[in-house]
Amino acid sequence: MAEAWRRGGYLVSTDPSKLDLHVVHRWLSESSYWVPGIPFDVVRRGVEGSLNFGLYAEGGARTIGLARIITDYATFAYVCDVFVLDEFRGQGLGVWLMECVAAHPRLQGFRRWMLGTKDAHTLYEKTGFKPVANPDRWMEKADVAIYRRPRDE
Repeated sequence: MAEAWRRGGYLVSTDPSKLDLHVVHRWLSESSYWVPGIPFDVVRRGVEGSLNFGLYAEGGARTIGLARIITDYATFAYVCDVFVLDEFRGQGLGVWLMECVAAHPRLQGFRRWMLGTKDAHTLYEKTGFKPVANPDRWMEKADVAIYRRPRDE
């Protein structure tokens, strides 16, 4: 069952049918620093495999943001693809979106939450995130240029 939160004329909802994937794809592929050029199909598949918190204006009619959660619903959650369209920033909507994520009933009691950010540390700190305590224990395997290389058609 989808969860929803309202604040003024804004809505956060986990209802996947409300999410405008074209808005999400356009912002991620053209404005994000972490997945520039990401193909639409990759965005679609990522959304299908995640718990998505869409942020909506105009009473829920217009997609203006997203927080995508990858989780096992038992011990771990990875927060990714968080954004609010530029014209809606500066109103506390990003913090509210993350507060809604933290309030979701199926995301309680986890041992660990993770995310990566280049420039939004203050936003995430407001919802309980801290720098990694033992960064020497963490490893990654990353192909940061994957969406910039020519694709086989």
